[in-house]
Amino acid sequence: MDYIEHPAPEDLHRYVRCLWQLRDDAPGDDIQVIYPDGCCELLAELGVPLRMHAADGQVRSDQPFCFAAQQRGPVRLQAAGPVFCIGVRLQPAASALVAGARLAGLRDHAPDLHTLDDSFAQAFAAAAQASAAASDLEPLWQLLRLACADFTLDAKIEKAVALLDSMEGDMRISALAKALGVSLRTLQPRFLAAVGMTPKEYARVRRLQALLQSLDEEHADIASAAARHGYSDQSHATHDLVRWTGSTPGALVQALRGDRDGDDALRLAAAFVRGTSKRRNQGLARRIPKATAWV
Repeated sequence: MDYIEHPAPEDLHRYVRCLWQLRDDAPGDDIQVIYPDGCCELLAELGVPLRMHAADGQVRSDQPFCFAAQQRGPVRLQAAGPVFCIGVRLQPAASALVAGARLAGLRDHAPDLHTLDDSFAQAFAAAAQASAAASDLEPLWQLLRLACADFTLDAKIEKAVALLDSMEGDMRISALAKALGVSLRTLQPRFLAAVGMTPKEYARVRRLQALLQSLDEEHADIASAAARHGYSDQSHATHDLVRWTGSTPGALVQALRGDRDGDDALRLAAAFVRGTSKRRNQGLARRIPKATAWV
């Protein structure tokens, strides 16, 4: 498996967090679990499209070119053949770059990019294929420059995201509104329209990521890690972990700490949640893409 991540050029940094490529010519058939990270992505699946296992038990194939909107729970993916994905991870405040006013209604979905903007989807497909063929990302960067030139960021929401990130989600939304100089009534719909989830949901994602990182890097117990990251008690942290990851704290801790007893699903789950931390294992020293978690 080969994964490469490229930070966005300086002129695109406000809009794009990174561009990544993932290739695996002989993936296994295990179901991989990924968790919310507060970012939306534009995806080009140039290999065999992945299969998504929905919460209701249905299995469907991803579209070759799709938009991974904000997720509020775990996503389960499975390879159906050779994997070759290119993803554009958007900055949270730029999540509406392609989806526009439809962004909020796309939560927990990954629609065909052509249904959102057929002209952009065709250009994105061509740029992704050209970048892959030439091993040169410039066609994609140029396309993104054109798209971003006509897109206006909400500066207040950029600041809101930065504040929540700096506090690792441990901030009351009323305090966030006050810091921004706007009312809650103004902040809530503007944040939802720009990011694709409510400020409270985004704060929960950031706090969850911080909690997982503490459990991983510091071997902290659930109760002490929960208290440090602003959870009212261990029960509150447990509720959020189950809701957002689909796993119990005990299973997650077991996976994070490497005591997996051959449980591949937990091994792969651990690889994803450890994506924002500095890996001790050089083989995992990278950020697992939101779209998939092949290791």
